[in-house]
Amino acid sequence: MNVRHLSTACVAALALVTSACGKDPVECPEPLYGGGATDEAWHAMVDVKTKPIDSSRAVTLLSPSEGEVYAADAAPPTWQWTPLEASLSRPHAQGALAFQAAPRPSRSFTAWLGELLVPTAHAHLPPYTGDLYWVEISTPGAECPVAQVLTSELSWQLDANTWAELGKHAGKDLSVQVMSAYLVQNRVTEGPYRLATPRKFRRGAQ
Repeated sequence: MNVRHLSTACVAALALVTSACGKDPVECPEPLYGGGATDEAWHAMVDVKTKPIDSSRAVTLLSPSEGEVYAADAAPPTWQWTPLEASLSRPHAQGALAFQAAPRPSRSFTAWLGELLVPTAHAHLPPYTGDLYWVEISTPGAECPVAQVLTSELSWQLDANTWAELGKHAGKDLSVQVMSAYLVQNRVTEGPYRLATPRKFRRGAQ
C-alpha cells in the first residue's frame, strides 16, 4: 500500500471513529445514600452494572407489590426487601477483618439538585465492606432513573421530595429494580444480582 492509499485509509478510519463517538453517553446523577453506602462504593456498583443479569441470589422485594397503585394523596411509603444471601467465601466467614464505612446521611432530591447546581466536595470515607442495595425507579424509555437510592439497609423510606417527583409521573407505569452486591473495600466480590423482572407500580392521578 502506497503512502497516498495509507493516508486515505487513516482518514476514513478516523471518520468512522469520530462518528461513533459523536454522541456523548448520558451521565446519570448520583443516587441518594442510606446506611453506610458511599459514593466510592456507588462507582464500584456502576462499573459492574453492565454485567449480564443474574437473579440466582437476587433479593425478594417485599414491597411494593406487583401492580400496586398508590392513591394520589398517599404518604411516602417504606419499601423493604430481603437480605443478600451470603456465600461461604466472605472475609468475615474466614475470620478476616471487614472495614465498614461510617454511616453517611441520606440526601433528599432537593439536596441532590442543590449539589448539581453548586457542587460541593465530599469527604473521603473509608473503603466500604458489606452488602449494598441499589434501588432504581424508572419509566419506560428513560435513560436515567426517576429516583434511586444506594443503601446498606433493608428498606427505603421515600422522602417527601422523592415522592413528589414520582407524582409527576402519576397514572404511568413505574418500575422498581433492586441490584445487590457484596463489596470488600469498595470492590464488588459477589454479584451483582438483580430481580429477574422489575416490579411495576403506579401513583394515582389527582
